[in-house]
Amino acid sequence: MKIEDKLTASVTNGVKELYGAEVPAKMVQLQKTKKEFEGHLTLVVFPFLKMSKKGPEQTAQEIGEYLKKNEPAIANYNVIKGFLNLTIASDVWVELLNRIHADAQWGIQKATEDAPLVMIEYSSPNTNKPLHLGHVRNNLLGNALANVMAANGNKVVKTNIVNDRGIHICKSMLAWLKYGNGETPESSGKKGDHLIGDYYVAFDKHYKAEVAELMEKGLSKEEAEAQSPLMQEAREMLRKWEANDPEIRALWKKMNDWVYAGFDETYKMMGVSFDKIYYESETYLEGKEKVLEGLEKGFFYRKEDGSVWADLTAEGLDHKLLLRADGTSVYMTQDIGTAKLRFQDFPINKMIYVVGNEQNYHFQVLSILLDKLGFEWGKDLVHFSYGMVELPEGKMKSREGTVVDADDLMEAMIETAKETSSELGKLDGLTKEEADDIARIVGLGALKYFILKVDARKNMTFNPKESIDFNGNTGPFIQYTYARIQSILRKAAEAGITIPAVIPTGVELSTKEEGLIQMLADFTNVVRQAGSDYNPSILANYAYDLVKEYNQFYHDFSILREENEALKVFRLALSQNVGKIVKLAMGLLGIEVPERM
Repeated sequence: MKIEDKLTASVTNGVKELYGAEVPAKMVQLQKTKKEFEGHLTLVVFPFLKMSKKGPEQTAQEIGEYLKKNEPAIANYNVIKGFLNLTIASDVWVELLNRIHADAQWGIQKATEDAPLVMIEYSSPNTNKPLHLGHVRNNLLGNALANVMAANGNKVVKTNIVNDRGIHICKSMLAWLKYGNGETPESSGKKGDHLIGDYYVAFDKHYKAEVAELMEKGLSKEEAEAQSPLMQEAREMLRKWEANDPEIRALWKKMNDWVYAGFDETYKMMGVSFDKIYYESETYLEGKEKVLEGLEKGFFYRKEDGSVWADLTAEGLDHKLLLRADGTSVYMTQDIGTAKLRFQDFPINKMIYVVGNEQNYHFQVLSILLDKLGFEWGKDLVHFSYGMVELPEGKMKSREGTVVDADDLMEAMIETAKETSSELGKLDGLTKEEADDIARIVGLGALKYFILKVDARKNMTFNPKESIDFNGNTGPFIQYTYARIQSILRKAAEAGITIPAVIPTGVELSTKEEGLIQMLADFTNVVRQAGSDYNPSILANYAYDLVKEYNQFYHDFSILREENEALKVFRLALSQNVGKIVKLAMGLLGIEVPERM
């Protein structure tokens, strides 16, 4: 039974005995006592003044006195105006620690047979270039959110929609045909996604040169762009692709496969995965079909030029294009098609799209259209909208000169972690394999934590140097504290000290120790709140607060040198459980913690 529930029952009994009144449990408001006052939990007494017919201070005094006499969990109390601050007895904290100690997955709910199915879409790359810094934030948020939703007892399906068709894809295909001389990932030693990205850049360079040449001949910028032979060839290639030209389709498949092999390496390094991947080349026709069905039912209308539109003025929005005059689809149409396929594949109860905030309007419209078209989760779809992520000027510019490549970024982070850890002597005495693995865990942990600790809705600047600091609100600081705890536990084991399954009560605890147990118990609420608010940053900042508290405790109290055996065992058990919760919290964020450092 939770401490709060136990106290609620005692307070309702007390009010009945003192004032002869029955009060519902929800009237008993208990909250964490503010740091500046003594106590663990505070009871708000204002709701009981009608029954006591006395002032707030006297009412608080009387309830406090009753609890001290009749509730063994209460060691002491003090009154500040209309607030009754309650101090919980040491044994109650040890019992609570025992409950946490007995549950390896404390705070994590398992999905039951009839749990709701939540589908989360994230990543959404294009097959004409490698993943970049924006994708890093997207993937880390999507993966963390999926873990958090699963930890709240939902069934979760992680899904990706790959933009594998369209003019941008044809540009890199055409450039490879023209300037590639048959180059492959094997022949060049490049990852497939980087190779194709280089041809996308090459197309742009040649296209701009053509436009400049035509403008020198007296054409306007618009005319030059329209007449560029390269762009006309790319459009012709797209038309052939849509007409299923076997040669173009074969080239498209070959180049996309190179890209997918490259993406897989990046995803693996980042530690993210998907249960099901959808491709726009398979969903856009489904979308067209759904739109035409909506047209028949009178949800949409056709203009004279043949284009199909949705009139959303009744919803306070404008008119939205769904099919162009030539019958080709737009992004909205593709999203409708993808929704249709997903709904066929899975019994979705809630759909979450992890997409940048520049698409806020798009998802507002999509929600209305899916609802009109009869998707049950349409009007309640969640657009998990996040802000831009940038680097401090001039840092780690990648091959295009503007975009920060995800692979380069991860590599640079691991390298920086290796240098920083070596300088601080944290890799001394390790084999090369161990040192490399720790550099990987710390470098990627620093990157992930720095991005995930920021509320997703905010724009942010990712500062590589700052993220790898071993002090402050960083991944390495949390990882180092975890490793320190494991080192203490190893030393205890070497000294023949075992932590029992049940920690004996009867030890006198400090407020620091009680506070740590209270924080551990709170992990359950933190996981719940991160899920209901769709906000992984709550977990990240909780993990930091917990290790900060633990480090102060470690600094102020002896653990292995403590002479009172019962207290030594208690402190080891407390340390072990702090380590366990840190590992669970970081695991939900997709961050590994090293056993030694």
